[in-house]
Amino acid sequence: MEQLPYSGKVYFNLVDVTIKLNHIKNIKRWISNCIQAEGLILGELSINFCSDSTLLNINIEHLNHNYYTDIITFELGEKPVVVGDIYISIDRVKENAIANKVTFNTELSRVMIHGVLHLCGYKDKTKIQKTEMRNKEDYYLYLLQK
Repeated sequence: MEQLPYSGKVYFNLVDVTIKLNHIKNIKRWISNCIQAEGLILGELSINFCSDSTLLNINIEHLNHNYYTDIITFELGEKPVVVGDIYISIDRVKENAIANKVTFNTELSRVMIHGVLHLCGYKDKTKIQKTEMRNKEDYYLYLLQK
């Protein structure tokens, strides 16, 4: 994928966890390029890393779901500009990386792009939607590794 100019803002926030993010500029550029490849414009995106308990509280408070999840995405704007907040449970990412036999960074990248794809309009409720979402995740993960 061609490296396009970085257009909007991506913010990374540590809510109640500590992690080391490597290659932050590359990740921001990757996210921006993925959004542009979907025909949209990056506005402001906040990616918030937190614990299971914090994400569970958000899930209960905002979605009325009483279960753990790896990610919750809130769309805050209207297309074609992508604006949103993504919350990612680092606890879930660590467990999923082990279960999926991938590195923590690979799983974290997959979860980040999963949230971005939701903001781009992709759903994952049906089997067909889940397959399309997974194919897009794999495609963009491949581009990140190039």
